Amino acid sequence: MRALDGTTAIVTGGASGIGRAICGRFAAEGAAVAVVDIDEPGAGATAGAIADAGGRAIAVTTDLRVPDDIAAAVAWVGDEFGSIGVLVNNAGVMDALRPPLSVSLPQWELAFAVNVTAPFLLCQAVLPGMIANGRGAIVNIASIAGLSGGRAGTAYTASKHALVGLTRSIAFTHVEDGVRCNAICPGGVATGIADRDDPRDPFGAERYRLAHATKPRHGEPDEIASVAVFLASDQASFVNGAIVPVDAGWTAA
Repeated sequence: MRALDGTTAIVTGGASGIGRAICGRFAAEGAAVAVVDIDEPGAGATAGAIADAGGRAIAVTTDLRVPDDIAAAVAWVGDEFGSIGVLVNNAGVMDALRPPLSVSLPQWELAFAVNVTAPFLLCQAVLPGMIANGRGAIVNIASIAGLSGGRAGTAYTASKHALVGLTRSIAFTHVEDGVRCNAICPGGVATGIADRDDPRDPFGAERYRLAHATKPRHGEPDEIASVAVFLASDQASFVNGAIVPVDAGWTAA
């Protein structure tokens, strides 16, 4: 059997980058995949590529800043594919390396809405079904910015630390319910997400340069997807509450 045969998985931010790679790998391992993204054409392209390869996928256009959108998306996936066994909270926004004094309240709120509140609401939406089934896996894509203070701007760093905390809380709370929750903390990955960001804050970029100098290399999205497959599968049945850096050793420096 493949690692995820018979599983329904929701993957946010599945239109591109790490999310698209995770969707493809999950489908190849037998999962029915819900590709959740605000980018409707991109989500459709990911789902189409999976279908072309013989897998099962649907594109679910969702604005993760809107709680009603999240609830509707989870309900639709359940109607289409049945009970949800895996949730991957991958979607995220960056912050142009803004230091504390340069972050506006709307910028702060956006980072937390997408990077923390949306994963929280998605976890709330899928947990009852996982608990009822006695099994489930949640994989949060955090960041090494959730482990240190010098890998991104203030809002992104704080939001990813919060996602790490959410991961540990769910893992501890629901271990006896058969639900596992783990987080992957990628280092620099070649996704182009930073290219879609606002122009970098000059002071923040200068400070970031100090930590950037120790980075071994950029990773590829599929290198993160491989770890996500493991954590979502029964191969990781004894892994719960783990915060896993996947960064070629950047945090070891």
